[in-house]
Amino acid sequence: MVAGHPPFFADEPIEIYERIVIGKYKFPSHFSSDLKDLLRNLIQSDLTRRFGNLRNGVQDIKSHKWFSHLDWLMIFKKEVTAPLIPNCKGPGDATNFERYREEPLKKSKINKFEAEFADF
Repeated sequence: MVAGHPPFFADEPIEIYERIVIGKYKFPSHFSSDLKDLLRNLIQSDLTRRFGNLRNGVQDIKSHKWFSHLDWLMIFKKEVTAPLIPNCKGPGDATNFERYREEPLKKSKINKFEAEFADF
């Protein structure tokens, strides 16, 4: 969310999966060293070293230097104003989400469950 895009992105889902498996990513030049450190620890592929999965659990994330300015108690009490409140026209409004190409559904030529749904 800080960059405006996920760390692993591509036009095709399979390309995204490949990039995740390879584990290569680049940070935008405007990212601070604290933010880069936090993200490296969150994206860590080794579960034994990944923030949130260590002995201290979520505390490793909450106590990271990048979050030092946050008052977690105020956030918990919902006393913090959100830095961005998107315009929303209604419950089904998806205009704030990225557009993507939908893959057409493949319809099977064989209906294995026709009998079960005969009276449906």
